Amino acid sequence: MNKRRGLGAFAVGAGVGSLGGLIGLGGAEFRLPFLIGLFRFAALEAVILNKAASLVVVATALPFRASAVPLASVAAQWPIILNLLAGSLLGAWFGAGWATRLQSATLYKVIAALLILIAIVLVLGHDPGAAGLQFVTGAALIVAGIIAGFAIGIVASLLGVAGGELLIPTLVLLFGADIKLAGSLSLAVSLPTMLVGFTRYSRDQSFSVIGRNRAFLLAMAAGSIVGTCIGGQLLGVVPEQILLPLLAAILVISACKVWRQE
Repeated sequence: MNKRRGLGAFAVGAGVGSLGGLIGLGGAEFRLPFLIGLFRFAALEAVILNKAASLVVVATALPFRASAVPLASVAAQWPIILNLLAGSLLGAWFGAGWATRLQSATLYKVIAALLILIAIVLVLGHDPGAAGLQFVTGAALIVAGIIAGFAIGIVASLLGVAGGELLIPTLVLLFGADIKLAGSLSLAVSLPTMLVGFTRYSRDQSFSVIGRNRAFLLAMAAGSIVGTCIGGQLLGVVPEQILLPLLAAILVISACKVWRQE
């Protein structure tokens, strides 16, 4: 790997990692277009590398956010975490299996469509001033949580993402969590979900892309750690009323670029 490519990997990792620490995302949907468009990885290879980098972001963002959202507050919500995991772990396994069987051209189209979906959810599903109202309770809430988790797990594996863009609005709208706590809870759900998808990908020959690009991945991981630290410190400083529409616009542009890939 040449020096310029390594610096590019570090810079992308840092930029995307800062979003992870700030909002509570793995940031993979922003990283994926760079892996495909800038670094020229094939679709499935990009998804696998994306998931590896996202694991670093998710694992480090949670402790870096602890000054604003104590880990004890996250742990206290273990019933919600287990509820979503009951569906997301299964969804992650199935999603990874489907991704390895899709042709690259088809996977590009699926990725582009999901990026658009996430952009819509970012704009419509995130309410920084959400009061934490719940419209479903009891057994219906548990079933809804499992179904939502399963769908999010599938999307997470197909894109190689942590799924926070879908988890955060689910936690706010379905479980009544406030936006900051929802960001940390999404990270707690994302980590085991991504590990399951990662394990499933390891059974496919495309997984060897990690070994072939070890230096590239290490540079991106280093940048991601720096970024999550910065993002965690900025938590609560940057207004989401400005940030979320900007991120959604970036996703739409990225989706258009990915759609045109062959």
